[in-house]
Amino acid sequence: MAFLDPVLNPVLALGPFWAIFILSLIISLIIIVVYKFFTNQAEMKRLKEEQKESQKRMKELRDKPEEMMKIQKEAMKKNFEYMKHSLKATFITILPIILLFGWMNAHLAYEPIFPGETYSITALFKEGVTGEAELIADEGTELSSPAKQPVASTVTWNLKSTAGDHFLTVQLGSISQSKKVFITNELKYEEPFTLYQHSDIEQIKINYNKMRPLGEVEFFGWHPGWLSLYIILSIVFSLGLRKVFKVY
Repeated sequence: MAFLDPVLNPVLALGPFWAIFILSLIISLIIIVVYKFFTNQAEMKRLKEEQKESQKRMKELRDKPEEMMKIQKEAMKKNFEYMKHSLKATFITILPIILLFGWMNAHLAYEPIFPGETYSITALFKEGVTGEAELIADEGTELSSPAKQPVASTVTWNLKSTAGDHFLTVQLGSISQSKKVFITNELKYEEPFTLYQHSDIEQIKINYNKMRPLGEVEFFGWHPGWLSLYIILSIVFSLGLRKVFKVY
């Protein structure tokens, strides 16, 4: 998703919340505009009105289950027809939405690791493996826990690094696997974990802190992540934009 960086990186400078806010608005706007101009809105309006009428009639026929079932079948047909009309717009919007989602996940799911900040990585070993695992750090990285540790199912090391790319190697006897870590003041980070096939070292994971776009604001102990916040904002924006653009 790096090709989107030149266009979207300026949004990150506003902070995680505003980045999600703006991108949610942009994605909602793209969807609404495409639906407006790539669907038959007159037909969509008719189907919507018929669906509402069917729902109204079903409520009135609660005491007449057989008649209500007939109306329900008709409503399901209308709903299917509505979905069929919207497929073209869905196919047009799905690719840009997937690309934007991928970019947001690569920048807004976790807090970055800042220069000089203590962070940790964890290596996961194949069941039954014993011995001593060693973390070999490159120049600019300082370990604050022993480099060599006895192998359990996992081993964790605490360390600090200077800004830039760093390559950390976990060695177990003659076997070694490396993991790249990116240290920055920007909202960027490497993939949290890497899996290794046919190796006694099965996985190396960077233990990031999850991003909290709302800071310390919580709802009954819940701190919404980027995806939850996006869903909430996109629902609000979609409802408002549908009324503005008169989209059915």
